[in-house]
Amino acid sequence: MSYTSVLGGHRHRFDTLARLLAAASPERSGDRLAGLAAASAQERVAARWALADVPLTDFLTSPVIPYETDDVTRLILDTHDAGAFAPVAGMTVGGFREWLLSAAPEELTSLAPGLTPEMVAAVSKLMGNADLVAVARKVRVVTAFRSTIGLPGRLATRLQPNHPTDDPAGVAAALLDGLLLGSGDAVIGINPATDSPKAVRDLLELLDGVIQRYAIPTQSCVLSHVTTSLELMSRGAPVDLVFQSIAGTQAANASFGVTLGLLDEAYEAALALGRGTVGQNVMYFETGQGSALSADAHHGVDQQTVEARAYAVARRYDPLLVNTVVGFIGPEYLYDGRQILRAALEDHFCGKLLGLPMGLDICYTNHADADDDDIATMLTMLAVAGASFVICTPGGDDIMLNYQSASYHDALYLREVLGLRPAPEFEAWLAGIGLLDEGGGVREVTGHPLTEIGRELAA
Repeated sequence: MSYTSVLGGHRHRFDTLARLLAAASPERSGDRLAGLAAASAQERVAARWALADVPLTDFLTSPVIPYETDDVTRLILDTHDAGAFAPVAGMTVGGFREWLLSAAPEELTSLAPGLTPEMVAAVSKLMGNADLVAVARKVRVVTAFRSTIGLPGRLATRLQPNHPTDDPAGVAAALLDGLLLGSGDAVIGINPATDSPKAVRDLLELLDGVIQRYAIPTQSCVLSHVTTSLELMSRGAPVDLVFQSIAGTQAANASFGVTLGLLDEAYEAALALGRGTVGQNVMYFETGQGSALSADAHHGVDQQTVEARAYAVARRYDPLLVNTVVGFIGPEYLYDGRQILRAALEDHFCGKLLGLPMGLDICYTNHADADDDDIATMLTMLAVAGASFVICTPGGDDIMLNYQSASYHDALYLREVLGLRPAPEFEAWLAGIGLLDEGGGVREVTGHPLTEIGRELAA
């Protein structure tokens, strides 16, 4: 099947649906690197005209990666809910865009099981940034473990106390800083410097000890490989959430050392622990545009569409948290602040339409054409769009991963200017230990009992 449109008297032809999606994508360096980007602005506009006329049902009959060779494609098509899809089954991509902009929130929620990643990626390519914000804001996805994430008027944060050597005192300092600034209600999550089971267990026990001693209504996660988590769960380690980086093709997941069967096993093991108090969403996934291309596993599909396919993998496991790490891989895939912002809005929009609790690590590497003003712009737009959570680091500088992200203070800014609050259980805890002022903001204090964390672990 081919797709055509006429622009300025010239007929543009796109031989496959994958080629059409790639040509319709906003400009980004990763698609240019892969040889998939539109050859000109004119071709990009022509592709969008053609894409607007594509029936949504084409995405069910013409998969961009063959069913026979890719387990993510099989997952997408085998789990498609035809009943949920029925309200939009007769629409084109362009008609679907118009419907989304006028749909009620409850309609979007019920539609999610009927949408495929390729459908939502396609419609996002026809939408401006304001459209992506307006539609995503209407979608609510609520999940829970020890805190409840995604409620209206709330913005949660991942407290990320990384350290280059996993030094307990360094981790404790970053952890204390975050807690005193009201961060950590989505998760306290550490990227370990090593994936050895002993090092990961030490960090898990450190975090679990702090959470239990101070009765903090949150969850911990050490972002080790899923096989390490499985081993530690079998040994009785205090694993709250199972983490894994995932991608949108079988080959890209294989490059991470992951299969759907392995994720199934880890999901069941984590559920069996029953460590949640207000819910049992036990998985945490991270994704990012460009990962499939960097693994040479994109199959000629543009990086944003492949990214959306990763959300089908995440959706299978009803996760507590999913975040896209926009800007982390580098300018080879998202060149500058403008491309990073667009990718962030696309990923958030696509994930929420598919029913996922989407958050973001709004970040950039130091060799990208981006700066802290870009971070502020992205944070503000994504908070307006209703992001479930954002990742925060001390001073916005991750000293272990060597990239720039949001800070604990940035989350306070968002909550203040947009009237957002932490997760309700965490908010009650902050109030109970005297860290909230009369207006519900975080109070600046010195000598708080929480400072014992730093003293004890540094000793």
